[in-house]
Amino acid sequence: MVQDLLQLANDVTDCRACPRLVSWREEVAAVKRASFIDEDYWGRGVPGFGDPLARLMVAGLAPAAHGANRTGRMFTGDRSGDWLYRALWRAGFANQPESTDVNDGLVLDGAWVTSPVKCAPPENKPSADERANCRPFFAREFDGLTQLKVVVALGGIGFSAVARHLDISPRPRFGHGAEVVTSTGLVVLASFHVSQLNTFTGRLTEPMLDSVFSRAREITG
Repeated sequence: MVQDLLQLANDVTDCRACPRLVSWREEVAAVKRASFIDEDYWGRGVPGFGDPLARLMVAGLAPAAHGANRTGRMFTGDRSGDWLYRALWRAGFANQPESTDVNDGLVLDGAWVTSPVKCAPPENKPSADERANCRPFFAREFDGLTQLKVVVALGGIGFSAVARHLDISPRPRFGHGAEVVTSTGLVVLASFHVSQLNTFTGRLTEPMLDSVFSRAREITG
């Protein structure tokens, strides 16, 4: 199981299946943002990470250009991650409330953080073909995480990717706090994405996010 996830991480890192995404992630890594000009960007596919015995999976959309595409770890080093890791910490799934880089000491307990698209897409909009190219990676994560009890899907695209993989039919309507139980007993919880658009406008508040992860904690025990 652990070995499978390690191999998966290597395969994601080495993937060059989508020319547009490869070009974009490498351009961003070369040009950089002024505030990170002295940093070495990751600039490759970003694998999921966390506890191999995770009972909770958190699925977003894709790496952020100057977040995970810079640090090499999902939701690390950007404002979306600030919200996510605080919520995971408050719910007891993380040992600290922030994640700034891969050497910051963050440890997830019973949780795995990932995305259905593994490379940063221009304008955060992966194409249908790009999403399809990443589906085998996403499927291998589900196969490798044998203890999963609940998936928190962030945003409509993340929710759709999870529903597609789990073959949930009819496809439930996305909405914050929506809960779906699959035929195998796996529970899918929906949350608005922790994007700056949602958090700055108040569409998603920290109490709203906490309610989803509190429910996840109830399920996982």
